[in-house]
Amino acid sequence: MKRLRDIFLIYIPAGFLLLSLLWVLLYKWMPVRWTPLMLVRTIENREVEGYENKQNWVSLESVNCFLVESILMAEDQRFFYHRGFDWVELAKIKGEYDKQGKPIRGCSTISQQVAKNCFTFGSHTWIRKIIEAYYTVLIETFWGKERILEVYINVAETGRGLFGVESACQRFFGCSASDVAIDDAAALACVLPKPLTRTPSSVLNTHATKHRKICRELLDFLTENGTSLTTYKLDKL
Repeated sequence: MKRLRDIFLIYIPAGFLLLSLLWVLLYKWMPVRWTPLMLVRTIENREVEGYENKQNWVSLESVNCFLVESILMAEDQRFFYHRGFDWVELAKIKGEYDKQGKPIRGCSTISQQVAKNCFTFGSHTWIRKIIEAYYTVLIETFWGKERILEVYINVAETGRGLFGVESACQRFFGCSASDVAIDDAAALACVLPKPLTRTPSSVLNTHATKHRKICRELLDFLTENGTSLTTYKLDKL
């Protein structure tokens, strides 16, 4: 009986902690070529002829700064100022629910999205949320902001069967992520919250205000500072 108790109270938790730490450290240097979400999409589309997940891994430095800035503005404007959880944004949306009792908008940070995409399955349960929070702390501790951002731009779902910004730019714009134009970068950033129902062309009509806002903020910052926002902030870390 004591041995069984030790297994459940000591060995299993210790094994989980060790394996999760090794997993995180492995991904600190290796490209993340597979995620649980990719497996889910493959299973969901197993009867769709010709379906395959496409991902082209690229380094953060090779991606056009306009695209990186657009993603930060659309998904996590305080990315460089929090440690994985944006309590300021959480306070803003507190009490904002629709008639079904669901939050009107999400506030998951890029770090949380990376933890969810790379280390958990996307079920909406408290257990998954706890595991996501645990991995968020780990990657913030061991990866750093540059690596988290690099993994995000490569594993984020960007369309049907598309993962990462490089595959999306090739599909939608016929160019590499290093050559994408400002307006196209802003359009792709608007796709990220709902990549299965939005495309860069559709958001020009459905989310035109957000698209123009991102473009304007990019141009204003570059005009005022003469450098990319990401480069500026990374230099300050």
